[in-house]
Amino acid sequence: MGTRIELHLFGALDGDAVSEARRAIEAVDDALTIHRPSATTGLNACLMAGREAIVTDPVLFDALVEIEAGWGLSLGLFDPAADARSRAGWPAIVFDREAGSIRASSPVALDFGGFGKGFALDRACAALRQAGVRSALLSAGESSIAVVGEHPLGGGWPFVIPHPLQPGKDLVALDLQDEALSISSTVGAGTHAPDRAAMIRPGDGVVVTDPRSAIVVDHSGARAEMLSTALLVADAARADHLLEAHQARRFLFDFTHIGVVAA
Repeated sequence: MGTRIELHLFGALDGDAVSEARRAIEAVDDALTIHRPSATTGLNACLMAGREAIVTDPVLFDALVEIEAGWGLSLGLFDPAADARSRAGWPAIVFDREAGSIRASSPVALDFGGFGKGFALDRACAALRQAGVRSALLSAGESSIAVVGEHPLGGGWPFVIPHPLQPGKDLVALDLQDEALSISSTVGAGTHAPDRAAMIRPGDGVVVTDPRSAIVVDHSGARAEMLSTALLVADAARADHLLEAHQARRFLFDFTHIGVVAA
């Protein structure tokens, strides 16, 4: 994932808790990375060549199950196979859970991107709960956060999301309890890094450059990542649909009126 992950645990701890959480995170990285040989690069080789693949890696299989559900929840706006050069995307993929097989009608390749961070945090949190941890904070690059239980002093974990363009100003304040938070943005620190992939709207292949930030809180870190990405690239109608009835846990901020994009 190429992301620094921090774990902060509180209370009486099982000595293996941190090790189990770390193993869970490393297992996700090993399965989903496209930057070295992995289960995903092997799968991509088959999909690009028009061959069916059998998914034997259990972590990759679980990720595909999440992606399949998330594609529908995001109205097709989260798509790990979206590419500006092709409009095929996830709809070209046939994933047979029972057979554990996957194939595509057109050449496609999967890049799990930020989804991997939320998915890894979910599995790390599950490992911590299994080890008896009742209070913990996990952060992946500060844009993906998950908490276990209550704050060590009681109640929810308080977070304030700063404005990416106006120092000293905040976008929103939130309390989390057994939840995850994802922030996706086209502006602010790190958004102009040389290796950062363009934000692409699935379906029409439009590269989204409008200055905006999306924030999503969900009980699943993987879903929070998928939905924050979806909101960031959404057209007005689908953004309204994704925000409807979730105003307290989903946010989309448009900074076009500010007229300055931070580097």
